[in-house]
Amino acid sequence: MLGGAVGRLLRDRTGNVLMMAAASMPIFVGAAGLATDTVQWTLWKRQIQRQADSAALAGAYAVAQGFSASDSATSDINRMALVTLTQTPTIENAPTTGAYAGNNKAVRVVLQTWAELPFSKILGVKAPVIYGEATAAVVGSGDYCVVALEKTSTVGITLQGSATVNLGCGIATNSRASNAVYAGGSSSVTATPVAAVGGLSSSSSYVSPTTLLPYSLPVQDPYAGLPTPTAVDLTGCKNYNDKPGDTTSITAGCYKNFDVKGTLNLAPGVYYIDGGTFNAGSQAVINGTDVTIILTSSNAVTNPSSIATVNINGGATLNLKAPTDTTNPYHGVLFYQDRRAVDSGTNTINGNASSVLQGAFYFPGQALSFSGTSGMTTDCVKMVSKRVTFIGNSNIVNQCTSKGVDKITATLVRLVG
Repeated sequence: MLGGAVGRLLRDRTGNVLMMAAASMPIFVGAAGLATDTVQWTLWKRQIQRQADSAALAGAYAVAQGFSASDSATSDINRMALVTLTQTPTIENAPTTGAYAGNNKAVRVVLQTWAELPFSKILGVKAPVIYGEATAAVVGSGDYCVVALEKTSTVGITLQGSATVNLGCGIATNSRASNAVYAGGSSSVTATPVAAVGGLSSSSSYVSPTTLLPYSLPVQDPYAGLPTPTAVDLTGCKNYNDKPGDTTSITAGCYKNFDVKGTLNLAPGVYYIDGGTFNAGSQAVINGTDVTIILTSSNAVTNPSSIATVNINGGATLNLKAPTDTTNPYHGVLFYQDRRAVDSGTNTINGNASSVLQGAFYFPGQALSFSGTSGMTTDCVKMVSKRVTFIGNSNIVNQCTSKGVDKITATLVRLVG
């Protein structure tokens, strides 16, 4: 009887599953625990990489603005504090390794964390050291031929009416407006890129391949090093005005009450305009090669509003080229308005289809209105002004090789590794 019961018990297999489950439970628990730890390690990896990316960008932005990369990156790391670091961060400016090794415009950040987790510790699995590494750099964002230095929320560049602007280069503004470049009406704009410190709104006026770069770094004034006119430059100033039909030739020097109605030939050199307006009437023809026209005033210190402006009528014919000799401090500069000018007026430069312009228009304190005309030759024209407005057709090829006009470049900060 007893033997039969024991035999039946030994032959009974209904409890095998339960016994096998009990025996394998530690394996299941250990696997689940290790999976949980792996998820945590993956999360830490993402967080430390995000922290490294942010710190590298902060360091590169500091470099772009002339501040300490190390201080900015360290501050960013402390501010984010996504993970607990187990080693002092590595912050290099310039990096010692990678594609940007030795580049003092680049910042490399390496972060490290390590921590044991309970399940992996029980199972004897060694916790990995988790690294986050990133390199950010200040890199060029294009070649520009129009720069508006406006720093407020006022629109920096305006393209209005039926203006057709094909620049063959980029335009940039330091304006912080929500839409810092206004392209409206039936205007057509081809420029690559269009950059702004503030925002940029898409517009049907932008023609492919125009690209927009909102929230860019400010563009530095490329002509900030030009000499400020002095009293010595403004000695012996002579009046100049003529009548329609006159043909006159003059030499470089200082002039005032400058009003051209006939044909004027300018000898090479620097022309200082003392107050008033450099005016060219509808029948005016102005010819000059290797010339720079400086708009200033003998009363610039006490009365900056007296600084000369320029007004060129749309019917005028301009054949003007800036100096090409790079040893000349004004090389590549055609018009230069004294930077002490107050922001109270607009300088107007027009010209007919026969006009030829080569050089830079520099109006750092005031606005510039430029009206191109179909057929006007503007192979190498650059504009740097407080604000810029385009009216009419402007086709600037921007081929400035061997013409003495320096490149205007802008920068942006991005992750490069």
